[in-house]
Formats: sequence, C-alpha cells, structure tokens
Amino acid sequence: QVQLVETGGGLVQTGGSLRLSCAISDRTLSYYTLAWFRQAPGKQREFTAALRRDGHSYYADDVEGRFTISRDNAKITSYLQMNSLKPADTAVYYCAAAPVILSQIRRSEAYRSWGQGTQVTVSS
Repeated sequence: QVQLVETGGGLVQTGGSLRLSCAISDRTLSYYTLAWFRQAPGKQREFTAALRRDGHSYYADDVEGRFTISRDNAKITSYLQMNSLKPADTAVYYCAAAPVILSQIRRSEAYRSWGQGTQVTVSS
C-alpha cells in the first residue's frame, strides 16, 4: 500500500498562492499517475489536476491556467502550485496515485492510494 502525506495547506487571501506537496513512500511512483482532488464542505470530492508518467497533465476547467501539477521523481513527491487563489478554491486537498488509464483519470474511484488531506482556506 502506497502511503501519501500532503503538506502546504493554510490560510491565504484572495489572489495569493500556495504550493502543496505530497510525499509518497513507494518508489514505484514513477509508474503511477499522480493526481490532486479537493472536497469543499457539503460537496463531493472533485478532480483538480493529474499528471501522467509520460508528462501529460490534465486540469479541471476552473483551475486551468492557475494551478500547476508537477512531480519530482528523485524526491518521490508531487506538487500542486496554486496561484490566483479564490474563495471558491477553499477545500481539503487530497493527493492520489494509481496506474490509471486515461479515460478514468478524472474519476476518484480510479485511484487506490490517498493521502489524509490538507486544508486550504482562501479568505475574501
């Protein structure tokens, strides 16, 4: 079982930036798709961004152009750089990893390994 630990959440003002990190315990990461999902209070967990091992990245429409997903295979870490943050971005952010096929990349059910989540709060 791959273990993932997110850090980097916090409170930020509208327009600010945060960088989330996801440390992964298993070096087989290089074979996995890495993803970030988020869950706001009273809402379902939703896809935010994903990065395949071939380097292709995918984003939800409402974060495209503001968020950037990346990975450091040497450190076995995934990152989510979040810029121009809005109050609507307030949520618990989760990282996930799995050998996901492209058609399933935006589905939380396709990911077998999850972190515990980190809270991001954007004040207006």
